[in-house]
Amino acid sequence: MQLHNLPGFKEWVSGVMAERVLVVGGGGREHALAWKLAQSPQVQQVLVAPGNAGTAGCGKISNSEVSVSNHTILAQFCKDHHVGLVVVGPEVPLAAGIVDDLTAAGVPCFGPSAKAAQLEASKSFSKAFMERHGIPTARYGSFTDPQKACDYIRTADFPALVVKASGLAAGKGVIVARDQDEACQAVMDIMKDGAFGSAGETVVVEELLEGEEVSCLCFSDGHSVSQMPPAQDHKRLQDGDLGPNTGGMGAYCPTPQVSQELLQQITETVLQKTVDGMREEGTPYVGVLYAGLMLTEQGPKVLEFNCRFGDPECQVLLPLLQSDLYEVIMNTMNGKLASNAPVWHQDSSAVTVVMASGGYPGSYKKGVEITGLSLVQDMGLQIFHAGTALKEGGVVSSGGRVLTVTAVRSSLELALQAANQGVVAVGFPGAVYRRDIGHRAIAHLKQHRGLTYKDSGVDIAAGNRLVDMIKPLAKATSRSGCNAELGGFAGLFDLKAAGFVDPILVSGTDGVGTKLKIAQACRQHGSLGQDLVAMCVNDVLAQGAEPLFFLDYFSCGSLDVDVAASVVGGIAKACKTAGCALLGGETAEMPGVYPPGEYDLAGFCVGAVERGALLPRLGDISEGDLLVGVASSGVHSNGFSLVRKVLEKAKLSYSSPAPFGESGQTIGEVLLTPTKIYSRLLLPILRSGAVKAYAHITGGGLLENITRVLPQELAVDLDASQWTIPPVFSWLHKEGGLSEEEMARTFNCGLGAVLVVAPVDAQRVLSQLQAHEEAWIVGSLAHKQPGAEPVVVRNLKNSLLNAGQASSKEVAVEANQGCHDNSIVPRKRTKVGVLISGTGTNLQALIEQAKRPCSSAEIVVVISNKPGVQGLKRASLAGIQTRVVDHKLFGSRAEFDGTIDRVLEEFGVELVCLAGFMRILTGTFVKKWNGKLLNIHPSLLPSFKGVNAQKQALQAGVRVTGCTVHFVAEEVDAGAIIVQEAVPVLGSDTEESLSDRIREAEHRAFPAALELVASGAVSLGEDGRISWKSHSS
Repeated sequence: MQLHNLPGFKEWVSGVMAERVLVVGGGGREHALAWKLAQSPQVQQVLVAPGNAGTAGCGKISNSEVSVSNHTILAQFCKDHHVGLVVVGPEVPLAAGIVDDLTAAGVPCFGPSAKAAQLEASKSFSKAFMERHGIPTARYGSFTDPQKACDYIRTADFPALVVKASGLAAGKGVIVARDQDEACQAVMDIMKDGAFGSAGETVVVEELLEGEEVSCLCFSDGHSVSQMPPAQDHKRLQDGDLGPNTGGMGAYCPTPQVSQELLQQITETVLQKTVDGMREEGTPYVGVLYAGLMLTEQGPKVLEFNCRFGDPECQVLLPLLQSDLYEVIMNTMNGKLASNAPVWHQDSSAVTVVMASGGYPGSYKKGVEITGLSLVQDMGLQIFHAGTALKEGGVVSSGGRVLTVTAVRSSLELALQAANQGVVAVGFPGAVYRRDIGHRAIAHLKQHRGLTYKDSGVDIAAGNRLVDMIKPLAKATSRSGCNAELGGFAGLFDLKAAGFVDPILVSGTDGVGTKLKIAQACRQHGSLGQDLVAMCVNDVLAQGAEPLFFLDYFSCGSLDVDVAASVVGGIAKACKTAGCALLGGETAEMPGVYPPGEYDLAGFCVGAVERGALLPRLGDISEGDLLVGVASSGVHSNGFSLVRKVLEKAKLSYSSPAPFGESGQTIGEVLLTPTKIYSRLLLPILRSGAVKAYAHITGGGLLENITRVLPQELAVDLDASQWTIPPVFSWLHKEGGLSEEEMARTFNCGLGAVLVVAPVDAQRVLSQLQAHEEAWIVGSLAHKQPGAEPVVVRNLKNSLLNAGQASSKEVAVEANQGCHDNSIVPRKRTKVGVLISGTGTNLQALIEQAKRPCSSAEIVVVISNKPGVQGLKRASLAGIQTRVVDHKLFGSRAEFDGTIDRVLEEFGVELVCLAGFMRILTGTFVKKWNGKLLNIHPSLLPSFKGVNAQKQALQAGVRVTGCTVHFVAEEVDAGAIIVQEAVPVLGSDTEESLSDRIREAEHRAFPAALELVASGAVSLGEDGRISWKSHSS
C-alpha cells in the first residue's frame, strides 16, 4: 500500500500542501523531533502527546492530551484532526504495536512494527538474531533461572560481568559488575527481587567488552540504510564517568574516534546486515535503527540495539541534519532512501548537556522553578525540554532529566564551551549536570595530531569553500561597468561603460548595529544582507547618486560556512535589488576576538552622480516646501540596543509571540524584517529634478536626519497624524516608557525616507511613489525662529498611543464593511477560542474577520464537542489548531466543561466565542469566563429566547426579528447585548427562508461584536451592563 494514498494524508492549506504531524512522547528527544519537523515548510502543525513545557504552544508546536496508549482512540483522533503522520519517540509504544495498529487504521506512522521492535524490546531475541546472522557482538548466555545464570557467570572462560534485563527497562536495565559476586547479586536483584518488573523475567549475561563506546544510528526503509553521523552518550552521572548509571547525561556528535572507513565498516557489517536479516526473516525494519557499539581491538561489536532515536543522542543529531526531517521520514516510509540520502552539516559539532534534578537517578524534588531559558536561547543555543511542566505562567521541573542545552559550533571544543555557558545561565536550583561531555573525543584529538593553523582557530579550507559558494552569487549581480568576478586583489568598475559623462563619485559605509545580536539569537542570518546593503545604498542616494558597486566585511571568531554563506547570499540578493554589483569583500576569521556564534558586518557602497544632479540642492530649498515621507518596514537597522533593553524590561524573548506585527509572528521575526532599499523606487524621481533633497531616516531618527540636508535657516514641521506608524513603535513607546523625544531621536517611527519638494511638484511626486510604496505628505519647511527647535513633530504621542486602535463605531463599521484604512493596525491581538458543534458557518465569518490586517482578534484554537464536523475542516484549512472534546466520553457536564477549560488555558485564550455550540455550559464555567464569553442568538433578544427562535417569530406575527450577539450569563440568552442586527420578516417567509436571512446577518454581526470586545472598545461592567471605552453608542 502506498502511504501517500491513505485518506487524509495530505491537506491543502492556503494553496500550499501542508501536513499536521503528531509526535508521541514527552521527553527531550520528542521536543527535538517536534522542533526539527516544525522547520519543514511541508508541515503545518506539530502536535506532541503528551509533550512538556517546551512543546506547549511554541510556534507551530503545541501539546495534545490525546491518549497514546489506546491505539483505537488515537487513530480516531488522527482522522478527526487530519493528522497525516505520526512519529513515535519512545520504545514502549513501538513494542506495544502502535505502528501496526495505526497503519491498519489508515494512519501513517513512522517506526518499526512490534515484531521488528523486538530488537530492543527483547535482548534475548536480539542476541539470538545477531548470532543467526553473524553480526559481531559480545559472547552471552540467556536465562530464565537465576541459579543457572550465576553458574554461567562463575564458569565462563571470559569475564561474564554484564547483566541485562531482557525486556524494556527505560534504559536502566544494564548492570556492569566489578566481579562475579556483584554480577550474581545483580541477577538476584533483577530476577528474584523484581528490580525491573516483568522486564527482568529473562536475563542476558554478557562478556565485558573493553574499548570506546559509540552510538551509530541510521534510517532504514526496509532495504537500504542511510547512516547518521556517529555520536557518543555519557551514561554516568558525574564528570570523569563516575557515579551511578543514568538514562544519559549528555552527548556529542560526530565522534572523531570513528573514521569514515570505520563508519562504512559499521554500516556494512552491522546496520545493513541487521536490516537484511530482518527482511529475510519476514519482518522488514522501517524506521530509525540504533546500534550501541563497543570499539574493541577485534573491531566494533554490538552492545545493544534500540529501535528509535536515542535520548540524548537525538538532541545532537537533529541539529546537524541539513535535510528536511519530514522529507527524510517520507522517503524512508516510501522506500526511497537509496535515491534520497539525507544531507548532514559538515564541519560542525554538536554538544548537548543534560540538566537533571538533584537526587537523580534516585528520588528527587519536583516543581522547582526554572528561569533564564530565554537568555540561553538569545546566546544562540537550543534548549530541549524533558521533565518540565508549566505552572502559573512559568516553567517548573517535573522529572529526573529536566532539560538539555544544545550547542552547534565549528569545533567540538567550542560547542562544549558554549553548551556549558548555557547551562550556567539557566536558573535551576540544585541541578545536576556534567561539564566534561566529549572529554574522550577531545583527548583523542589532542593525542592523534599535531598543531595546524586550523588548531589556532583559522580554517583556510572553510574560507575557500565559502568563496566557492559565493562566487556565483556575486557573478549574478554583474551590471554595466562591472562583471563582478571574485578572486582578484581588487575590483574594477568602468564609469564610461556605465554611461556617466561628468560623474562625481559618492561613497558610504555602515553596519547593522546590534540587530546582529537578534539575528544570531534567532539563527536567521539571511535578511541581514539586505539590512547591510540598504543602510549603505540609502545613504549614497542622499547625494542623488546611483549605487554602482558594493563590498562587504564579515568578521568572526570561528567561520561557520553555512552562516557566512547565508549572510553573503543575502547581500548578493540585495545588491541585485539595489542595482549595484557585489564587487568584492573580506572574510576575517579572528579566534578569541568574538565569542562562539557571533560575527560582525560592515558594508561599503560606491555610487556616482552627474555633477549637475548632485543633491541636496541647498540653494533651491525654501520656506513652504513640502516634505514627502516614504514608509519604512519597521525599525530598519537603528535603535536595536534600546529595543533589546525594552524586551529585557518586558521579560520577553525573541521566540515570544509578537504583541505587534502579523498574527503568528514571533518578536524575533518582526524585528528582523529587513530594511527597505529605496534606490529602484527613488532614482527615477530624483533624476526628474522634482526632488530638492532626500534624507535617509537612519541613526538619529526624525530629529537629526532631515536637518542634515537643509539650509541652517529652515526648520522642519512634521505632523505624525499624517502617516501610518507601525505597531512595533507604539509597543516600544508604551512598554519602554519612552518619551516622544526619545522615540523621535532614536527611531524612524514609520518613515524610512523624507523628500523635500516644491508644493507645485508634491502631488506628482506623491503619485509616483504611491504607485509602488506607501507615502504621504508629512510636513513642511518653515523659517527657523531664534532659539526654536530645528525639528518639531506634532501629534506624535497621540499617534503612537492610537496606532492600531479605532473607536467602537469605527471597529463595528470596519468589521462589517472591511478594513480599508491601512492605518488601523492593532497593537496586540486578543487570543480567541471558538466552540462549535457543526458546520461552522459563523466560525468561517469569524475566521475571515480575524484574517484582516486591522483585526484585533487572533483565533488560536477551535474546539468541537463532535468529531468529524465540517467546522473542524474549516479551521484546519485556515491553519488554526483544533481539538475535539467529545461530550459523550465524559460522565458529567462539570468534567466536560473542565476539559474545555484546560484546552482554552493551554492556548492562552482570552476571549471565547460560541459559534453554533450546542451544549449548555455549567455555571462554574460561565462565572470563570464572565465578560470573556460571547454567544450569538437568532432573534432580537430579549424576544424569542431558547430553541426554534425563527419559528417563534413567525408564530408571533412580528414584522422584524434578527440576531443578537451577547455576553453569556448563567441564565440562557440573558447576558448583556453587544450587537444586534434587524432582519425584516416577509409575508412569504418560511422558517427556512427566514433562517437563511438571519444567518447572513449573523455573519456580519458576530465579527463586528468580536472586534468590539477584542479591541477593548466594549467590555462587561461590574454591574453586568455594557461598558463602552469611547464614542458610546
